[in-house]
Amino acid sequence: MRLRYGDSSVPCSIHSGRLLAVVRADPLLPEGSPEELILAALARCATILATFTPGQRVVIVTSDITRYTGSELYLPLLVDELNRRGIPDRDITIIIALGIHRKQSEREHKKIVGALHGRITVLDHDCDDPGKLVSLGMTTNGIDVLINRTAAEADRLILSGTIGFHYFAGFGGGRKALLPGIGGRASCLASHFTVLHPDPGGGRHPLATVGVLDGNPVHQALCEACALAEPDLILNTVLDPDKKIIAVFSGEWDRAHRAGCRFYGEQFTYLLSRQADLVVASCGGYPKDINLIQAHKAMEYASRALKEGGVMILLAACGDGYGNPTFFNWFRHRELAEFEAALRARYEINGQTAYALLDKAKRFRIILVSHLPPEEVRTLSMIPAGTLEEAMTIAAELLPEEYTAYVIPEAGTVLPVLKPG
Repeated sequence: MRLRYGDSSVPCSIHSGRLLAVVRADPLLPEGSPEELILAALARCATILATFTPGQRVVIVTSDITRYTGSELYLPLLVDELNRRGIPDRDITIIIALGIHRKQSEREHKKIVGALHGRITVLDHDCDDPGKLVSLGMTTNGIDVLINRTAAEADRLILSGTIGFHYFAGFGGGRKALLPGIGGRASCLASHFTVLHPDPGGGRHPLATVGVLDGNPVHQALCEACALAEPDLILNTVLDPDKKIIAVFSGEWDRAHRAGCRFYGEQFTYLLSRQADLVVASCGGYPKDINLIQAHKAMEYASRALKEGGVMILLAACGDGYGNPTFFNWFRHRELAEFEAALRARYEINGQTAYALLDKAKRFRIILVSHLPPEEVRTLSMIPAGTLEEAMTIAAELLPEEYTAYVIPEAGTVLPVLKPG
């Protein structure tokens, strides 16, 4: 078999006697093309869209290049629907939900908005410009919800994106387009801080984890923030491992998102009979391995298939490096207790991701195949390798003679779950 790595793929071979399974999602394939699924989702929102009237200013929020959503397909169809409602292009603005990510290039804008490029105003959100932010109020746990002023002052607000697993918010999509998508930096930090257990030294909150919404403090904070903005509509896609749209959820923001999460959880969970000594995982190629912060999600999910102390080989090209200049600096903290104390003292979203990565690097032996400098990979408490072949050679020295293995070709998409009992 071949595993995706950046924009290419590499061969992977595991002796059949050692291989327990190739862990893949096997989602139900829909009837109809992606365009037909999008149009059907818009038709289901006819009652909401009927309230959009000429003269209203509409803002559509969509994801940045690190999260492929099918936006180049659904945005033109959505704008066409708004045009039919009497809302001209000049009254429509698309905001790229960067959160705290970097600005997008012109080429990336073209990829995101497709045929709308040059036709509709497209703005990159800026989380650090106070003049472009406005407060919507406070959540019950004291988060001041600062969001993009253009979105807040629009007559109608539409959130779009894609639903997938998220390693501490439970699922992506829905409310995340608002916060952190178009939130101020302080609001992003405060909402993500809820990932930590209320008690110092408690590490991560046990319910702030992948696939969990009920009781998840991060999800609760994001929902409260989203409710303050009162978005009129969401449109969220679900993609198969080949990045093809297989379902579209639309309508009232919370109800439609929860329905999409239920569908995703059912279709993209893989039940395991036991954990293995070795997991060979690919993030799924670009953009899921565009940087280490994004690639970490695949590492988190794949670790569920691994025995404590086992070996993981992660294929993650990381062509954009770490994804944020502050990420690497957190690894001056070598021990988890020291790291957590520093994180609580001066919280950063990237620090939380770094903490989660170090936690896994301490529990497992992780061999990273990437373009990152080998000496820096070692600082991250992982083992560097230039190729999958080299990584397999290193792993052979660390594994028991009769080891078992899983291969996960799309580790950023599927969640391995150990069967009860």
